[in-house]
Amino acid sequence: MSIELKKESVIFQFLQNRPLVHIAFWVSYICFYGASWGSYNDTYARAFICETSELLIKLPLVYFVIFRLIDKFLFERKYTEFFTYTFITIVAASMAIRLFYYYVLYPPFFPDRVGTDFFVAFRILKTFTNIYTLAIMVIAIKLLKKWYYDQQEAKSLEKEKLEAELKFLKSQVHPHFLFNTLNNLYSLTLKKSDNAPEVVLKLSELMSYMLYDTSARQVALSKEINYINHYIDLEKIRYGDRLDISFNTAGNMAGKMIAPMLLLPFIENSFKHGVSGELETVWVSLDLHVEGDKLVFKVENSKSPEEEHVKISSYRSGIGLKNVRRRLDLIYGKNYDLKIFDEKDTFLVVLKLKLATAFEDFSVDAPEEKVLQD
Repeated sequence: MSIELKKESVIFQFLQNRPLVHIAFWVSYICFYGASWGSYNDTYARAFICETSELLIKLPLVYFVIFRLIDKFLFERKYTEFFTYTFITIVAASMAIRLFYYYVLYPPFFPDRVGTDFFVAFRILKTFTNIYTLAIMVIAIKLLKKWYYDQQEAKSLEKEKLEAELKFLKSQVHPHFLFNTLNNLYSLTLKKSDNAPEVVLKLSELMSYMLYDTSARQVALSKEINYINHYIDLEKIRYGDRLDISFNTAGNMAGKMIAPMLLLPFIENSFKHGVSGELETVWVSLDLHVEGDKLVFKVENSKSPEEEHVKISSYRSGIGLKNVRRRLDLIYGKNYDLKIFDEKDTFLVVLKLKLATAFEDFSVDAPEEKVLQD
């Protein structure tokens, strides 16, 4: 269970003003008990005066319990000391109020009780119960307040932790991609290929995207697709006629948002573990389909025979896929579904997720609600 108040809300602003909160509490307390006791004999004025006068004793009691006993003993888990001292304090306050009534309030408001026995059991018990109820009420409010702030602090710390982890995972994507692309460029320069200048141009466009767009939580899906196309162009230059690749897109992309560089690790892995094998002809098939706010992204690639191919476990456990899985968990929560199919000659990845619109932003606070069906 989690309770959260918006900072701009009236209730939040009210609760931030501690003197006003305390004044409101005591006014409400006097009004409630004054009206309750006064209703017996229609002596509202007397009841309100008596309740207000009792604050001379109740105020020190309450704030002693709040700022001394609760903070020093209850929050420190010294329960025996807390309950012992609280009981003694309640008894002392009850006797003080009984003395106050007997010598101060009886003469003007209860003349018929002047001279009666001081130790009247039911009156002492009534006073004790009244003070006990007030103490329990105050302790409950204090504990509820501490619970609320602990919840908010824990939530804030968890959010900061997840955001820091997300930034770290995202930062790992960039050098991983850059390392692979620079390797490609290095190979071309060794061969003195005429394609090297084009690779530099494509790489500069991709780096511009990485530097200026990927700092945001969400980017336009069209930008991500354009980024993928640039990456594919680089791989085409690298592999030449040996590579057969297709990238099909369908659906309305307008206004759809996605976490930046989320899809690339699947494509990178398809090249790393499929295309870079010993087969003479290799292929990669990419399919991206958008329907409403649902995205289905499929990556399928050929793979070498088992004896020539790197163990597929490295595909599943590579840093790229580990990072993207964690990013999916942090950003989309339950709003995604990822499946990996390892067949004899092919490898298939199917990712389904709920896209944000230009007016939405999925984050580490994403609601844990399953929106995708297999």
